[in-house]
Order: sequence, then structure tokens, then C-alpha cells
Amino acid sequence: MLLAVDIGNTNIVVGVFQDDRLLTSWRMESDRARMADEWWALLSTLAASDGIDLRAVDGAIIASGVPQLATTFRTLIRRRLHREPIEVSAALDLGIRVCTDNPMEVGADRLANAVAAHHRGPGPWVVVDFGTATTLDIVSPAGDYLGGAIAPGVLVALEALTARAARLQAVDLVLPERAIGRNTRQAIQSGTLLGYLGLIEGLLARVTAELGQTPNVVVTGGLGELFVRHSPALADYDPDLTLIGLALIYRRLVAQRGAA
Repeated sequence: MLLAVDIGNTNIVVGVFQDDRLLTSWRMESDRARMADEWWALLSTLAASDGIDLRAVDGAIIASGVPQLATTFRTLIRRRLHREPIEVSAALDLGIRVCTDNPMEVGADRLANAVAAHHRGPGPWVVVDFGTATTLDIVSPAGDYLGGAIAPGVLVALEALTARAARLQAVDLVLPERAIGRNTRQAIQSGTLLGYLGLIEGLLARVTAELGQTPNVVVTGGLGELFVRHSPALADYDPDLTLIGLALIYRRLVAQRGAA
């Protein structure tokens, strides 16, 4: 079995694969204070509840945007699973070419998303990831990672707004039925959630013009479910896209080692 770990600034998502099948996944808060043994206790409890024996894990791969937590999970995997985890970066043979000015600065989760999208079929592809940041990642038909766009995440924007405006209160993350809010709550929901929908649709239009053809679009990320089905461009939602990309990268690298 394979343990795939996607470490973000807000959440950590852990998946367990048997061959190419995702058996289960768990989403947890990115608590930087939690130590390796504490993470192990939590993962062991979650695994037991899902009938997973973590002792059967024979490989591990990490995508991390939080160096401190990457170190913690490396320690956990080495100490508890007795495996050396693969850590994703553009320095690896990912099966796609990273055609940016500085490939090593591209986030590991974005690379995994690009790999998973390219694996889905002929491109071009745009991955829209609604997480701590809202990102777009573009993959050419040939499998070239071309770059993308990064905007503050929906929660980051909402928290900044309500923290800096004394008369504005936090609101539920629900897309309103109309753009013209009849009260403060509806107005914030319109400006934030419908505003982000417009942001994404506008960026997709610009990306389409630059590519010269209409791309396939896949949505992922913990907040992606808020936006799918509210725009024709955002109909395809795969919450496990990053984990699937990690599994694809792992299998590719293991196969290469076996053939060497």
C-alpha cells in the first residue's frame, strides 16, 4: 500500500492507495505544533476506524508547502513505517515538463494536480484548486506545465475583510441566489463568493484566449464543492485529484527504479 500526504497551510490530506485504487483519505488541520508521535496516534486511530493496517504500507510520497510539517511527516514515516518517503518537486521526473521561469518554485501540490490532469486524457487542461490560495494551473496537450495564476483563497479574503471592517461580521460560506444583497450578510456573500466565481470565469476566459483553444477544466480543493455546478465552466469536481497525482508520480518513479 501507498501512503500519500498532501501538506497545505490550512489542511493536511492523507490518502491510502492499494495499487491504483484510493482506499480512504483523511483531512486534518495543519497543526504545526503536533509532533510526529501525535500525528501517528491520530493516523492510527483513523486507519483502524476504516479497517486499514498501516503496517502494510510499503511506500510513501509527500507534497508539502509547509517545511516544518514536511520534516515532521518524514520523521513519522521513517520511524513508524520504516520507509524513505519521496518528496515531490520539479527536480523529479514527473512525466510532465515544467516550463516556467523557475521550476523549483512551483508548489508540489500544483505539480501533482498537473500530473493528474494530464493523465485524465488529451489537453489542454486547467486545474482550479480552491484551497488556502485559489490557484489555476495550465497543462498543454503535450504535457507541459505552462504556469498559472494564484489568488488569495476565499477564506483568506473573507477573514481579512471581516477582521479589518468593524461593522462587518463573519458569514456562512453559501453562494447567494442573487448578486444584489438585501442585507449585509448577503452583500458579503455576493462580493466574496460570487466575486470569486467571476474571478475564476474571467481568468478562464483569458487563459482560453492565450491558449487559442478551449481547455478542459477540473476543480479540486477543500472549498471546490462550493463552486461546482454554479458555473458551466466548473462542472467537473475531483476532491482527490492531488492524491491521485501523487500516486501517479510514485508509481512512475518506482517503475523507473525497477527498470534501472
